[in-house]
Amino acid sequence: MKLSILDQVPIALGQTAQDALFETLNLAKLGDELGYHRYWVAEHHNLKGLACPAPEVLLGIIGGQTKKIRIGAGAILLPHYKPFKVAETFNLLATMYPNRVDLGLGRSPGGSAEASVALSGNFLENVRKMPELIDELLRFFNGDFKAEHMFSNLKPAPVPNVLPVPWLLGTSEKSAVLAAEKGLHYAFGHFMSEVDAKPIISKYRYSLKEKYPNKTPEIIMAIQVICAETSGEAEKLALESFKWSRIRGEYSNSPNNIEDTLSKEEQDEYDIAKQKMIVGNPQEVKEKLNELQQKYQVDDFMILTNTPTYSVRKKSYQLLAEEVMKLA
Repeated sequence: MKLSILDQVPIALGQTAQDALFETLNLAKLGDELGYHRYWVAEHHNLKGLACPAPEVLLGIIGGQTKKIRIGAGAILLPHYKPFKVAETFNLLATMYPNRVDLGLGRSPGGSAEASVALSGNFLENVRKMPELIDELLRFFNGDFKAEHMFSNLKPAPVPNVLPVPWLLGTSEKSAVLAAEKGLHYAFGHFMSEVDAKPIISKYRYSLKEKYPNKTPEIIMAIQVICAETSGEAEKLALESFKWSRIRGEYSNSPNNIEDTLSKEEQDEYDIAKQKMIVGNPQEVKEKLNELQQKYQVDDFMILTNTPTYSVRKKSYQLLAEEVMKLA
């Protein structure tokens, strides 16, 4: 079972955005040491409590402080950008860190409507153009524009020996079909979805095989996990993390300021959120991941762990790695 890390660069209670960015570097180095397969950084804009609007900048630093772990964006929100710029940026990363760079692509706004307008103008129109944007991006990577095309002699330099590996992120059949049509690997956001992934993943496999018989499907499932030494500790931490997520971004708070009880509405919201999480001790988490592996047959579980403190987050990843990968 491959394990990877998805980092939203959360600002922990009582901490600053600078703290969050440096903790991302620390977690990436730990993930590299523990044997995690990938480290992806998410893109968000003007969202309280999340500190990274530009994953490509962080990846340039993470790559230099790690040795083996693959690095990537989860995701670059393509409707905000011109494909040529994205190709240049990720070719540069792939030149610096050969055979280690993934390019996850998404089409969500990643922030408020105002932020979308500031970034890309008519965002919804750009979302409708997502298939064409992917085509253009792939042509820049592959250098296969038709001779008469105005971009036929344009190179997104530097061109690396091993190109970045593109993935499409999504939570619906529409995204799965699009990934298959474009011949891309697919990452399903389990932690963001309220639908069963099985028919979506099956549709991806079928559609990819139909259009690209010689391509082997590769699938990531991104899932939220809270792992602690005991089940009780994990349950307590999951509840604290949920309560923290509701006030995330209020820097003056400390863990002691989290309300002890939930309202009826909050409890209902937590019960729904809990259904999409894996919470438990290392053995319990491993068993649940094994169950999901048997059900969905995915290649890689990308673990998202957001907790009120960075030390607890690191411990969760460490415990999981030690159990699944049986580290000394």
